[in-house]
Formats: sequence, structure tokens, C-alpha cells
Amino acid sequence: QVQLAESGGGLVQVGGSLRLSCAASGPSFGRYALAWFRQAPGKEREFVAALRLRDDVVRYGDSVKGRFTISRNSARNTVYLQMLSLKPEDTAIYYCASDRGGAIVSSLGTRATYAYWGQGTQVTVSS
Repeated sequence: QVQLAESGGGLVQVGGSLRLSCAASGPSFGRYALAWFRQAPGKEREFVAALRLRDDVVRYGDSVKGRFTISRNSARNTVYLQMLSLKPEDTAIYYCASDRGGAIVSSLGTRATYAYWGQGTQVTVSS
């Protein structure tokens, strides 16, 4: 069982930046893939970024490539999402998710890959 807790959301102006954190608790942290998804009102949950911890493979959603970076601090069992050049369309609830271990690279952007989810943190970008 993996438990996830997001933090770092807030209100930011267009062009600004934020860093989200996802603290994970559970056994064998290094065997999982952790990801960020987001959901705006009235929209489907969208893949943002993923990091497979055992080999540092990363994947990004098309809408955030070049602006967002996923990273980790293994000593703290924490994954981060650094968000730069924020746009109003980045406004959403951001969720951290973990698989059960063993995710293949081609599945890292798929919601069904992830079994554990945090409660989410709100990011609002004002224009």
C-alpha cells in the first residue's frame, strides 16, 4: 500500500512558477513509477508527467513539455513537479499517483497504470 500526499499548489500569475511536492510512504519506494495528472473543471483527468524510479525514465504530456520538470529526492521519498511559464490553461487540481511496481515505459502516461492516488492540490493561474 502506497500513500501519497501532495503539497505546493496555490495561486500564481501567468508566466509564474510553482513547485509541487508528492510525499510517498510505503515499502520499496524505488520500485515504483510516480506520476502527476491534472483535472480541470468539466474535463477529463490529463497526464502531466511520470518518473519510473528504478531507472529514471521520464515522460511528459504534450501540453507541458519544455515547461514542466519531474524530479525526485529519494532520501525523502518525494517526487516534485517544477512548473514554469504557467498559463491559464494549467489551472487544475493536480494529483500524484503511483503504480504497484513494474510499469512498462509505454504505459507511463496512462491513467489505468496507477493504483494509488493522492487527494490533489489546486493550482490556479490568473491572467
